[in-house]
Amino acid sequence: MIRTAATQNGLVRGIEAADPRITAFKGIPFAAPPVGENRWRAPQPCENWEGIRDASRFAPISVQDTPGLGNDVYCREWHVDPEIPMSEDCLYLNIWTGAGSAEEKQPVLVWFFGGALQWGYTSEMEFDGERLARRGVVVVTVNYRINVFGFMAHPQLTKEQPDAPANFGSLDQQAGLKWVICNIRAFGGDPDNITIAGQSAGGGSVLSQMACPANKGLFQKAVFMSAMIRNPYQAGGFGVPKPLAEAEKNGADFLSFLGVSTLEEARALDAFFIRDKYAQFREKHAYMGVTVDDRFCFGDPLVYFLQGKSADIPVFAGNTEDEFPAYLTADCEESLLEKAKAAFGGYAETFLKMPEAWQCDEKGCYGKVNEQECTIKGVFGSRTAQGRGQEHYYYKFAADIPGRDDPGIFHSVDLWFFFETLAKCSRPFRGKHYDLARQMCNYWVNFIKTGNPNGLDDDRSPLPEWFPYTHTTPFEMVFTTQGAKPVQEEEKPFMKFMMETIVRQLEGSSRETK
Repeated sequence: MIRTAATQNGLVRGIEAADPRITAFKGIPFAAPPVGENRWRAPQPCENWEGIRDASRFAPISVQDTPGLGNDVYCREWHVDPEIPMSEDCLYLNIWTGAGSAEEKQPVLVWFFGGALQWGYTSEMEFDGERLARRGVVVVTVNYRINVFGFMAHPQLTKEQPDAPANFGSLDQQAGLKWVICNIRAFGGDPDNITIAGQSAGGGSVLSQMACPANKGLFQKAVFMSAMIRNPYQAGGFGVPKPLAEAEKNGADFLSFLGVSTLEEARALDAFFIRDKYAQFREKHAYMGVTVDDRFCFGDPLVYFLQGKSADIPVFAGNTEDEFPAYLTADCEESLLEKAKAAFGGYAETFLKMPEAWQCDEKGCYGKVNEQECTIKGVFGSRTAQGRGQEHYYYKFAADIPGRDDPGIFHSVDLWFFFETLAKCSRPFRGKHYDLARQMCNYWVNFIKTGNPNGLDDDRSPLPEWFPYTHTTPFEMVFTTQGAKPVQEEEKPFMKFMMETIVRQLEGSSRETK
């Protein structure tokens, strides 16, 4: 086993995980602290150190709202520690490895956390990489700057640092990935077999990294969970990068809100003062996120993926059953007609002729659909119909989730299962849930290793076979409480219509930005 490893910056000593056959290396710096003059700049090179650096504890999380202060499901589920260390000095990564030597060349997973690019951190309980490492994968979780620290744009930034005027959090992710390529051999990993993965905004980050031309060849597979989020009833939405001019204005408004007029003045302010002011600012202003800066981001990553302009690699994507429902509501049938015309244009009559598309009761008329499912299937189907892309594997997480709060199959709950970390969760999971988590983790590890999720279960029996999703073979793997259930059936007319609507939206947005 590897307990001490030599990085390009110096030696690090890890700590045995709960399973002592696995070593966890925590808090390894991959870039210089983004403080002082480095605030709102691309990540700078990490300085070397003498001796052996202790890597037994997680580094502080990125500056953000204090976790665990609310009573929502996420504060109960993951963000449970209001005392967790937090600092602007946050560019660190963590590694779990079960390799016995640096020559093993195990496949590598590079993970980006989610949280709307506003919150989140690598030390969340569910992101423990031990169970994947036991299966022969070197797991790397990369921290990055978020919210105003990671994604502010401003005219002065554009003028003074034109090579990297925005998207600092995305550049942090990229820097972490490049660090892995240069250093992962020392931890028993293979720099030529890397899968980048993330969930929610972390999955959106994967799409962004795939669409960046500078990343060509840096990774071989991609996983984006609960990340392709578009509403068929309304164009645009979560994950669409802002034009640079719009983001610059938002940044200029924020500096005015801070009471300063220049970046020099803003860089001199306390990070937590900025954090608290940003929390107030976003009550009436847009969140700061990815920007089309024509350096890292050149357009909507989802459109790039649809059009075959991003990395052409095997992909693994899916959603939970209850997350991100989209509705079209109306008080009466006449109102519904007007809203359908606004949403679908010339396709409104087609929509209204589908009895499964909408219904009316005493509360009014409405239609409901899962945004994620429609988007993923629509994009996968369109890509394969045009001969684009390699294998696309689609899953739906539909297992019952226990608990007094009766939470449903909510956004992010599948993370406990893919990382097989259910034992860290406070929910009363039973043996059937652990069996499902074992299957899901096995599928994921197989994909990380080979680009194909199929393989054997722990008893050497074959896992239920999982075929790619295409326009002619709409195959999905449904993860139920009873286990993985392969499903292949023709999409219903309403689902097809919604899938086609999203593809039309994406194609239309592409034409508008040309």
